[in-house]
Amino acid sequence: MGPDGLENRPPALKTTLTTGRPPEVATPSATSPPPPARLAALDAFRGAILLLMASSGMGLPQLAGEFPGNAVLGFLGRQCEHAEWAGCTAWDLIQPAFMFMVGVALPWSVANRRARGEGFGSMFSHALRRSLVLVLLAVFLTSAWSRQTEWSFNNVLAQIGLGYPFLFLLAFAGETTAWIGIALVLGVSWGAFALHPIPPPGFDWASVGVPEGWHHLPGFGAHWEKNANLAATFDRWFLNLFPREAPFAWSGGGYTTLNFVPSIATMAFGLCAGRLLRSEELELGIKLRRMVLAGVAGMVLGQILDLSGVCPSVKRLWTPSWALFSGGLVTLLLAGFVAVIDLVGWKRWAFPLVVAGMNPITLYCLWQLSGGFVRETLKTHLGRHVFEAAGAPFVPMLERVSVLLAFWGILLWMYRRRIFIRL
Repeated sequence: MGPDGLENRPPALKTTLTTGRPPEVATPSATSPPPPARLAALDAFRGAILLLMASSGMGLPQLAGEFPGNAVLGFLGRQCEHAEWAGCTAWDLIQPAFMFMVGVALPWSVANRRARGEGFGSMFSHALRRSLVLVLLAVFLTSAWSRQTEWSFNNVLAQIGLGYPFLFLLAFAGETTAWIGIALVLGVSWGAFALHPIPPPGFDWASVGVPEGWHHLPGFGAHWEKNANLAATFDRWFLNLFPREAPFAWSGGGYTTLNFVPSIATMAFGLCAGRLLRSEELELGIKLRRMVLAGVAGMVLGQILDLSGVCPSVKRLWTPSWALFSGGLVTLLLAGFVAVIDLVGWKRWAFPLVVAGMNPITLYCLWQLSGGFVRETLKTHLGRHVFEAAGAPFVPMLERVSVLLAFWGILLWMYRRRIFIRL
């Protein structure tokens, strides 16, 4: 992937700014094992996830609205928006894929630190610092357009930060223990929601921000209803412990702090996939077959739990059925990337993805903070009506594509100079 071999770099997310040489390069001692080889597909897949996120849907939902009779645009537009509550769209898979890749990267990170002679205490201390930085960065980004600090923890970085110490501990457990841990996380999450009382007849749904005409979950699924579930009840207590302009009553999107608990399973699925991909005992083709089987099993089990009414698949609450279904689907997607890039050897096409995948935090922050600034700057220098050249219906698409290209240009400049901002 280029002359400097960046496909063999260790995973992203380190707490340093490195320049001039590859980050995480250690000088092994005579007794240290060589650093494990890294698959190029891992950075490419992460880059694909982040670029899709930073595209803001490429303006497809807005374009579909301009052509209501076009079935193809209608389908693409729906795939670039979150499902209203239960269900899944392509856009819903961005967060689980991102969190899954945190787990995939961890075996390489641990191996690199062990090769430098770090012990468990030092590594766990680093994991706790990383968690704190991620949570605080999430709060900072969430508060960017507020008049005071917005203490909210449903941002993906906060969710990763809250669950990361538990994921790190699972990285030092055996394979069987890790799977038992996943089962416990999902089982406890399901049981806690199932024991929480459902809203009584005549409940005032407007009091928790649920609009009229809402498609309520039937039967047992009501335990995971929007803003009337265990996690929502927890947030009405927990989030009001922090200073706020007004008391917290509900989340407009139904997201909750406690989502981080079942999402530990998503990261742990990635951890298991990373262990498999890093192992030296099996050929890559065999590893991929195991990933495909695991991915299909996760999707099927998640669907069974959803369709049987035992546990609805709700991304906004990260229900166990969602964790299984999305984890399985993301596993299949990663297996596809590994098959094409590392098994078959088709790598050149993935270069733009690797550029983004090597600086995920940079791209995430650019997207969160500067999209509007970049768009207005382009108008300033290229003309106020530059995005109207292709016609009014295509303005949102041209704006988003142009901003995304500007972001990628920044990442390419950093990549060429080996500047990688990592937590």
